[in-house]
Amino acid sequence: MKLTKIEWTEQTWNPSVGCNKVSSGCRNCYAEAMARRLKAMGTKGYENGFEFNLLPDRLEQPLHIKKPTKFFVNSMSDLFHENMPHEYLDSIFEIIKQTPWHTYQILTKREKIMFEYLKEKDLPKNVWLGVTVESKGTKNRIDYLRRINAKIRFLSMEPLLDDVGKLNLSNIHWVIVGGESGVSARPMKSKWALKIKYQCDEQNAAFFFKQWGAWGSDGIKRSKKSNGRELDGKIYNEYPELIKEYF
Repeated sequence: MKLTKIEWTEQTWNPSVGCNKVSSGCRNCYAEAMARRLKAMGTKGYENGFEFNLLPDRLEQPLHIKKPTKFFVNSMSDLFHENMPHEYLDSIFEIIKQTPWHTYQILTKREKIMFEYLKEKDLPKNVWLGVTVESKGTKNRIDYLRRINAKIRFLSMEPLLDDVGKLNLSNIHWVIVGGESGVSARPMKSKWALKIKYQCDEQNAAFFFKQWGAWGSDGIKRSKKSNGRELDGKIYNEYPELIKEYF
């Protein structure tokens, strides 16, 4: 059963919460706004709002779910945050190893910490590992990701803030593109997203268009949360497991 509104996953698992801004894509962070609301509601785990916080009582949650599930790990944080103890990271990956029937989608903006932690480790095959690439200036994250031996490597290009230009998608299996949501959202142009889509086609990477966000394809900002998922008249829901040569 799908328990999250995030289009490309089924459920979230947050063994830690809280974060801080590291690049332009963080400016209007949805997780920060949600954490403030959860703190105001008195939700356990958010007593300190969006300050980084370990939640060991959530570590074993996937063990109790027997149906194969796609988990987005740390939707409310960054698994490779500077304050994340390596011992706690070890515990998270041990749970992942113990639950091979699940798929774990891990996304970070801290590519150097990710690389240093994983470079000499055997990554479980049920991990999809990704980096956020929101602008031309963050494309260097892809090179760190490419050097890690993950079964599936993916990019989240959301919020897409500019024309990222030419992409090297060698050994990248999946690309997610989306615009920004919220009252302060910055617009995304269709030609930026389409250029990425064409490069995915050329380089054999699956393409998933998540949303337009607050700004529509017509360049008009509307009050509703999302202006749809159609790009050039089509909905793109590609997943890497549908591309047989990767398996």
